[in-house]
Amino acid sequence: MRVHQPSAQQPTPPFDAPAARKLRLALRMGPEHVAYGMQASFGLPYVTPDLVVAWERGIAAPSTTELTALAGVLWCSPGDLIGAPRTLREHRIARGLAPEDVARAVGLELLVYVRMEEADEWRGNERQSSALAEVLDLSLADLVTVTGHETKLAEMLRNAVTTRWQAYVRPVGKLLPLDRRLVGDVLRALHTEYQGQMVATLSWSGGAAAGEADDAGRDFLDRIVDRFWSVVQRNSA
Repeated sequence: MRVHQPSAQQPTPPFDAPAARKLRLALRMGPEHVAYGMQASFGLPYVTPDLVVAWERGIAAPSTTELTALAGVLWCSPGDLIGAPRTLREHRIARGLAPEDVARAVGLELLVYVRMEEADEWRGNERQSSALAEVLDLSLADLVTVTGHETKLAEMLRNAVTTRWQAYVRPVGKLLPLDRRLVGDVLRALHTEYQGQMVATLSWSGGAAAGEADDAGRDFLDRIVDRFWSVVQRNSA
């Protein structure tokens, strides 16, 4: 399969290939119909049925311009074709906003905002961060990721579950706008789950106990941030 794309294109958002195929099939369109629509209506003459198939198979990913055109042909919003966004740029694209829309909403010069996007490094103050969360409809978990605090949070959480969780209630509470009691309950729950899992693994593994426990512990710690938000959501319900 020969897949041609323009040599210079913008970085691609996280494309949801299965969603694109599902939407196309729901409209009873073939790849050739999608390609023709992008050529005729959006001025992208290089888009071929093979390229559409490559997108749907995850072999290639559409650029921002191509994603917008594809969404137009499939009668959906660009956000419907994007997987879970993580970066500032991906969240903006998922909301169908232009850079100037976000810059204006958060009170930044356009060039300053664009540079933050390009560097994937948010440097806004607390007021601007609050405005960013509102305009991009970010959850607290999304905001932590976009503002670059996820790595620090993950480090605190790993230390909390492997040592004394009580020592990290205050630091985590300072990093996140969450009730300290909730933070304490969540850290205690994660600590109990982690320690219990390690003990159980050692008990079940027999001669391979050390290796099994190490693998189980590493998997738990690798996904510690996701576990944290899951427990926060459960305890807040």
